[in-house]
Amino acid sequence: MSAAVSIVAAEYAQDHARLHALRTTVFIDEQQVPAALERDALDPLSFHVMALDADGRLLGTARLTPDRRIGRMAVLASERGRGIGEAMLAGLLEEARRRGWTEVTLHAQLHALPFYARAGFVPSGPVFEEAGIGHRLMRRRLPGASPVEDADAAAAVLIALATHARRELALYSRAMDPGLLDRKDVLDALRRFAVRPGERRLRILLQDAATPQRSGAPILPLAQRLPSVFAFREVKDPVDARYPSAFAFNDTGGALFRPLGHRFDGEGGVEDGPLARRLQLEFDRIWERSRPCTEYRVL
Repeated sequence: MSAAVSIVAAEYAQDHARLHALRTTVFIDEQQVPAALERDALDPLSFHVMALDADGRLLGTARLTPDRRIGRMAVLASERGRGIGEAMLAGLLEEARRRGWTEVTLHAQLHALPFYARAGFVPSGPVFEEAGIGHRLMRRRLPGASPVEDADAAAAVLIALATHARRELALYSRAMDPGLLDRKDVLDALRRFAVRPGERRLRILLQDAATPQRSGAPILPLAQRLPSVFAFREVKDPVDARYPSAFAFNDTGGALFRPLGHRFDGEGGVEDGPLARRLQLEFDRIWERSRPCTEYRVL
């Protein structure tokens, strides 16, 4: 985000007219949300943030309600893509931590799921309509792991792990997890991690290396273009080959654990250091006694 933009706490009694004017522009004028739904009784009780430029012009706003929900996230169309939404979200999460809350939720418009996933929110439950727009409930533990219910939720955690990783990301998979590691949103997140400046390492440990090669798993061409980042190994020990679970972790305390590797459900989050450390210990032990997948380098 530009240094010229600052995120500050609003005083609702003083700033409500500005906040509602911006929300009217975004929600009512742009998204056609009914005016009667834009305001509610929670507004005076909520913690609001404002994104201001150097001249004090309001560029965005969002709120944290007493029921521990983030909402009314609005940024002027002309200012999107500058990191303003991410900065406001970070400010609201910091306020939630200051209050000692262990979890926050939000109702994400479907097109915004990747945005909130990058911030560590995990989808939960079915799609529903709010103001005529498709939404899904998302959760984030502060700290800890959230329940992972399906492929969308597992993908959200992987996207967050790749986004928050500094230098290392690791995946333990049966056979490259069809339905997860071949998703465009996950591949895009892995690519963004791999091409960031500085030293990067993405280790992938497989129980079956032949099946992804035969099926043309889309992660392999990406890895071939970035051989200094990607490393693959296949387990050799029969005991390792019977390990039932799948998992991922990064070097900033994020983790995803799926007890049954052929299923997507489990738990995960970007702030679960104890789980990440346990998974890393298990991963490193198996990695050392596994064989490098040299056949992948000549695809």
